[in-house]
Amino acid sequence: MELSVALEGSTPQRAIARGAGEEELVRKAQSGDRLAFDELIRRYDRDVLRLALNIVRRPEDARDVYQEGFLRAYRNIQRFRFECSFYTWLYRIVTNVALDYLRRRNTRREEQAPPSSPEVTGRDFFDQQPEPAVSANPEKRLLGRELARQIRGAMSLLSPRERMVFELKHYHGMRLRAIGEMLGTSEETAKNSLFRATRKLRASLEAVR
Repeated sequence: MELSVALEGSTPQRAIARGAGEEELVRKAQSGDRLAFDELIRRYDRDVLRLALNIVRRPEDARDVYQEGFLRAYRNIQRFRFECSFYTWLYRIVTNVALDYLRRRNTRREEQAPPSSPEVTGRDFFDQQPEPAVSANPEKRLLGRELARQIRGAMSLLSPRERMVFELKHYHGMRLRAIGEMLGTSEETAKNSLFRATRKLRASLEAVR
């Protein structure tokens, strides 16, 4: 099954789906309404792709995780019991897919260093962040890119779980309790992972100050 990111066509049924609430869409998807699930994809596709990219780092790998994550969600939509938001449930699935992907990748290439150049990775998350008025200040742009390189290097020192907790907290604005639920652990464990990640990043970036 191939999942599309955007819906095709323009029909009254699609207009209804766009205006529907999340719970209504999920219940329709559980009853076999593919259009309702397509609308859920449309609402969360960018966040899911960004999450996958932040975890696995490589755009081509992120696309695989994105596709597999939505496919698993589609296949298991009947198991969703509304005990949390669909957003949290979906993030948990994508997170697990990404971690499995990293484990397989690390097993295959244990000694391969993570890519750090744009030629290999394309524009990564940090490169896509806005840089105020950089066009008028080449020196500032150069310094910004150097800082981004330093940050990428520092992030690569984190364990997959530490990096994930840090990014979910600071880039996705999620609460630690929600992060813990997503990872199937406690809020305190997520807090400890965030503490370790922050400590490692500060130590690694100390020389940049």
